[in-house]
Amino acid sequence: MIVNPQSFNYRLIIGSLIVAVAILTVYSFTSYKSIVSHQQFIEQEKKLVESELSQMITRYDDVSISNDLISSQLEDAKLATKLTLDSLRMVRSDLSVLAKFKQQLFNIKLKNKTLFKTADSLGQVNKGLEKEKLLAYNQLRKQQRENSSLVKENKNLNESIEKGALLTANSFKAKGYENSFGIKKSSTKAKRVQSIEVCFILAENSLTKAGDKELYIQIVNPKNNVVADKGSVTFGESNLIYSAKKIVTYNNDVVEVCIDVDADTKDQPLVKGNYYISIFHKDRKLGSTQVNLN
Repeated sequence: MIVNPQSFNYRLIIGSLIVAVAILTVYSFTSYKSIVSHQQFIEQEKKLVESELSQMITRYDDVSISNDLISSQLEDAKLATKLTLDSLRMVRSDLSVLAKFKQQLFNIKLKNKTLFKTADSLGQVNKGLEKEKLLAYNQLRKQQRENSSLVKENKNLNESIEKGALLTANSFKAKGYENSFGIKKSSTKAKRVQSIEVCFILAENSLTKAGDKELYIQIVNPKNNVVADKGSVTFGESNLIYSAKKIVTYNNDVVEVCIDVDADTKDQPLVKGNYYISIFHKDRKLGSTQVNLN
C-alpha cells in the first residue's frame, strides 16, 4: 500500500488541531467553572460580611443606656458600621476588597466587644439602681402613708382634746320674779313678773383653760322677741342678740351661776306664754331652759 506523505501530514495536522481544540475547550470550560465558583465564593463571603454588619447595627439600636459618654461612643460606632456597610454594598467585589472589609469588620468587632461589655455592665448597674430606687420609693410611700395616718390621728386627737376642753354647763333653771315693796317674790303671773332669774352650773373640767368667761343670756318671749334687748355681739360671721351678759371667773372647778334679767319698761307687762332661755359662751350654746308665765 502506497501512502501519500503530503496527505498523511495533513491528517496529522488536522488530528493535532482537533486534539488541541478539545484540550483548549476542556481547559476553558474548567477555567470558566473555576471563575464562576470563585465569584460565587466572593459573593457569599460578601453577604456574610454584610449580614454581620447589619446585625451589629441592630445591636446598637437594642442597647439603651443613660450614660452620655457611652451613648455617644455607641452612636459613633453605629455610624462607622453603617458607612462600612454602605461602602461594601457599592464596591465591586474581589478578594483584595473583601479582605479589606473583613479587616474592618474585625476591628469593629474588637472595638464593640469592649463597648458592649461596658454598656452591659452599666446596664446591670442601672438595673440595680432602678431596683434600689423602686424600693426607696415604696419605702417612702409607706412612710408617707404612715405619716398621713399619724397626722390624721393627731388631728382627731387634737379635735378630741379641743372638744374635751370646751366649757360645759348643766342644771339649767329659770323663774319669774316680782318686786313688791323691795321684796323679791317668785311668780308665774305674766303681768306681775318684772324679772327672770336664770341659774345653771358650770361643770368641772381640768382641760378647760382657766380664767374669766363671758357668758350671754338670751330670753325670747312668745312673740319671738328678745326680752331686755341689750344689743348684739359678733363672733366671726355670727351675731347674737342678748338679754344679759355676765363675766364669771372659772378655775376648772364647779361654779354655780345665777343671773337676774330685768325686763325693760317696753316689755312690761310681759305677755303670757313660754319664754325660751339660752345660755351662750361666745357663739357656742351651753344649754337652754324655759319658763311659762300665765
